[in-house]
Amino acid sequence: MRGSVETARRALANRFKSAGIESAELDARLLVGAALGLDLTGIITAAGRVLTPNESNRLEAFAVRRLKGEPIARILGHKEFWGLPFRLSAASLVPRPDTETVVERALEIVRAWPARRRRIADIGTGSGAILLALLHELPDAFGVGTDISLEALRTARENAADLGLASRSTFVACNYASALSRGFDLIVSNPPYIRSADIAGLATEVRDFDPRAALDGGADGLAAYRVLIPQAADSLLPGGALVVEAGQGQDGPIKALMTMAGLAAHEAAKTDLGGVPRAISGRKAPR
Repeated sequence: MRGSVETARRALANRFKSAGIESAELDARLLVGAALGLDLTGIITAAGRVLTPNESNRLEAFAVRRLKGEPIARILGHKEFWGLPFRLSAASLVPRPDTETVVERALEIVRAWPARRRRIADIGTGSGAILLALLHELPDAFGVGTDISLEALRTARENAADLGLASRSTFVACNYASALSRGFDLIVSNPPYIRSADIAGLATEVRDFDPRAALDGGADGLAAYRVLIPQAADSLLPGGALVVEAGQGQDGPIKALMTMAGLAAHEAAKTDLGGVPRAISGRKAPR
């Protein structure tokens, strides 16, 4: 990719538009910035500068990856969630806006409680996005993130350190909540909930680049909930709460699983911007 910075940006945006990429202009700007190490102001200021051969090659490599369907966040290696920057790895999902409903519901619950130091667990923490967003908002809280993937846990630890939250968080390798002790006020999770048969029909950016283990929820999409909800219920303090992300149409079955585990499911789920019940919560009976 040759010519000036602005010529390269326009050419890249046109290639993306021709490929049917809806966010062509934004993607082109982000990749030019990443390839040249420039922010938006820098791109504007350097518009007339000619790309060096190394910059041109780096930008072309980024372009090829995007045209193959790789998400911008994975090319850049980071994604913003809850206004915070998170590193990504191949073993972690790209955090999505829908998941912020879990953070919102969790904060609503915790802020209605009397003030004291709270213990939070995030089951299947991935990049640590949910847990670290909560710790960022709750300066007196301590958090534990679990994941079966050691690579994901390394990424979560790096994010905790980057955000200055390492001293208030720890990360444990286990299957769901199997290694958790009792004594948690709040447990959150965004488990795999896509039905196995539906994965082939997902968007390329998700199907081919998100880790399958973080997507595949079994035949009915509820396999993970059947394991983690009873484990979480056992790990909660009396009066504690569980908040999980759900897929479309799953709120009823998940509430039933909470009830079976001894949790009183809240009637109203927190909906995402599309109106889908997304954050399902339940409470353990107080003593």
